[in-house]
Amino acid sequence: MNRPPRRGGPDDRLAIEALQQAAYARNRARLGVEPLPLLADYARLFDTHEFWVLDGVTAPRGLLVLEKRPKDLLVWSVAVSPVAQGQGVGNRLLEFAETRARELRRWKLRLYTGEKLVENIAWYQRHGYAIEGREVLEDRTIVHMLKTIDKNTGGIS
Repeated sequence: MNRPPRRGGPDDRLAIEALQQAAYARNRARLGVEPLPLLADYARLFDTHEFWVLDGVTAPRGLLVLEKRPKDLLVWSVAVSPVAQGQGVGNRLLEFAETRARELRRWKLRLYTGEKLVENIAWYQRHGYAIEGREVLEDRTIVHMLKTIDKNTGGIS
């Protein structure tokens, strides 16, 4: 299954919400709070975010949610179905985020993750993201990360 992600829409909402719940379930215990992507109103997000779905045989294997902002592209969520974890789905989604950033002429990719999710932070660092800063919220600390795309060569810097 090496098909590229397809653009998701409101008709995919139930499957997207189910995938998000399944993918983020293990983070709930680690964080001690509900993961931020599970607090969102998905009906409204379809108006402001791009949803990219990697389909499986019976359900989505992965989901990438992107927010096009004036100076960057925010990787708002990378979610992989528990049955597809360890199969390169997350890697493919991050690669697609870079492709989409180039298409949109956004040379900076940003994302955030929970400070307690040290494996996620290390995974993003292996993909070229650097810690940009930390933000202390009322109930959690989030780590902001940045990756810059070299617009002159099309490569990543």
